[in-house]
Amino acid sequence: MSSTSQKHRNFIAEPMGEKPVTDLAGVGEVLGKRLVAAGFDKAYVVLGQFLVLKKNQEFFQEWMKDTCQANAKQSAECWQCLKDWCEEFL
Repeated sequence: MSSTSQKHRNFIAEPMGEKPVTDLAGVGEVLGKRLVAAGFDKAYVVLGQFLVLKKNQEFFQEWMKDTCQANAKQSAECWQCLKDWCEEFL
């Protein structure tokens, strides 16, 4: 497994609850604002999209690029964060 950020480790360490979208690895303030503007205000809403896309990395990264102009690194970090969270809690 590749190394993960502290933000990633913190996110997957506990249930998601009402965490803001900016708690997701790869999502900072700018992407967070873009996601909120698109209706994805909470991490669980992004998780819903992740699940609708059947956890497919290519589809999820393309969705992030289209929705909030995330680059490949940001969208890959977010995908990995959600994938790891699902493995831990679903």
